[in-house]
Amino acid sequence: MAEPRRIALMPGDGIGQEVMAAAAEVLQALDKQTPLGLTWDWLEWPSTDWHRRHGEMMPADAMTQVQAYDALLMGALGDPGPLSDANRYCLPDSVSLSPLLQFRKGLGLWACERPARLLPGAPQYLADERAAEVDMLVIRENSEGEYVNQGGRLHRGTADEVATQLEVFTRRATERLIRHAFVRARERLEARGADARHFHCADKGRAGAQVCLITKRNAQPYWGDMYTEVFAEIAAEFPEIGVHHELVDAACMKFVQCPWTFDVVVASNLHGDILTDLAAVLSGGLGLAPSCNINPDSRAMPALFEPTHGSAPDIAGQGLANPAAMLLTTALMLDWVGCAQAAERLRQAVAKDLATTAGQRRTCRDVTAGVIAALH
Repeated sequence: MAEPRRIALMPGDGIGQEVMAAAAEVLQALDKQTPLGLTWDWLEWPSTDWHRRHGEMMPADAMTQVQAYDALLMGALGDPGPLSDANRYCLPDSVSLSPLLQFRKGLGLWACERPARLLPGAPQYLADERAAEVDMLVIRENSEGEYVNQGGRLHRGTADEVATQLEVFTRRATERLIRHAFVRARERLEARGADARHFHCADKGRAGAQVCLITKRNAQPYWGDMYTEVFAEIAAEFPEIGVHHELVDAACMKFVQCPWTFDVVVASNLHGDILTDLAAVLSGGLGLAPSCNINPDSRAMPALFEPTHGSAPDIAGQGLANPAAMLLTTALMLDWVGCAQAAERLRQAVAKDLATTAGQRRTCRDVTAGVIAALH
């Protein structure tokens, strides 16, 4: 008998505590239906409360401890106290969010995937009826680019101060990122089958799948041209996949103007960071936006799964948090650990609950109970 796969539940701060409780309850319901072969542990870290008690966001050996798990499911990080509480324990983002970068870089999780699909019943912020067809996957480079944090400040605080911020792009990281985008486009095409949508592509007419490359090569030609050249080389290996290229500013415009024309989008660390939040709004808002940080080439280290909504300290502890993003993120985690059927049941349950309660004001408890009812 195979060993159970181990999951670390990391509630973190603010509404992370509430949505993680919802995720655990739903996991238990799924496990009762069909045993998942999973075990999970609750970890008090990383969190602001852990920092308040120990002077750091997580233990010194945290990176070693998490390697015992197959996946990490995180709630949210940041100040957990209500904004009206003058005594709350506040930390700068550079401290409270630092575990995210430590996990992504220390565990080699070089790809961030954020699907954006508008489910029936979700808020639709665009008036065009075609906005209901939004179904894209944004893949963001996670290991280098604009977020390598190399640089410095010279003559700090004086009129002669100079700040430098270095960007680093390597061919190795570029190749693996873009190849992964094409693999995911092929998988999406196969999953659609006869129902495959068609996308207008730059040089292949209409295709049932598309990868759109995002750069700013007109203003940043060195890495932009490298990305473009590698993209063309890898695209030749996937003749059935359509290709497209957008500058990041034009992409932002077209995400609003015609988001239904995008399928798989691949972008650098910074550009992907911006576009994924915009894509989340197109799929109904951050309360419905799942996310994962993975190494598609290896399972030697655990992957990190987290919703994108943050700790929302203004509503923390009031039971108002929508756990849907966390539950959809949990479905991504279940896919990763080999529980694909349970993952799809969970996605369908979230979609059914959303569609049958559209427009209602509901609590975290209400949504959790509704999803569990839909599972049955």
